[in-house]
Amino acid sequence: MHMIEAIIKPSSIDGIKSKLAGLGILGMTALECKGFGKQKGHTERYRGGRMDVGFVPKVTLKIAVREEDLEKAISAIESAARTGNVGDGKVFVYPLAKVVRIRTGETDNDAL
Repeated sequence: MHMIEAIIKPSSIDGIKSKLAGLGILGMTALECKGFGKQKGHTERYRGGRMDVGFVPKVTLKIAVREEDLEKAISAIESAARTGNVGDGKVFVYPLAKVVRIRTGETDNDAL
């Protein structure tokens, strides 16, 4: 089992959700966040003046997947989020030692 953490543009979330649902991956957590990378933020106008804003709105997705679904899930996230422009995001993958569904007590793959 693995935890996928994807930091993406907010506009990509619906496409990612649809592609993952098509693969049978239905659960995910989405967190609104701010960050920057190579794009180094953006410029906004405030009361007629220009301001450099260091952080860009992003969404962090957390998705727990089975070993056999890992590569398909990463590929789906990449294809749905890729625009070819700076700021498309990143995908991080972590191993999961244990998963427990609190309601039923199911563990590991059964809990996903």
